[in-house]
Amino acid sequence: MGEAKRRTIQGLPPKTVKKDKVDTSPRLVAWFPLTRNQADQFVQVSTKGAWIGIGALVVFWITVRFVGPAAGWWALSDG
Repeated sequence: MGEAKRRTIQGLPPKTVKKDKVDTSPRLVAWFPLTRNQADQFVQVSTKGAWIGIGALVVFWITVRFVGPAAGWWALSDG
């Protein structure tokens, strides 16, 4: 027995489909399809990505400058 048939027999209303939440924030520029919420979300994501990149760069630098030479993986040319 299908879901629709069972709901009909039991006297229940048809199952409603949830619609995606529509972004009702104002557009930045009337002719450009970018809303204020989307712009804020982009800034948050790009800021988080920048901090992740900075952290990865610091870890890479520490590895190349200190960990690698201390472990004997390579020798620095300036020291």
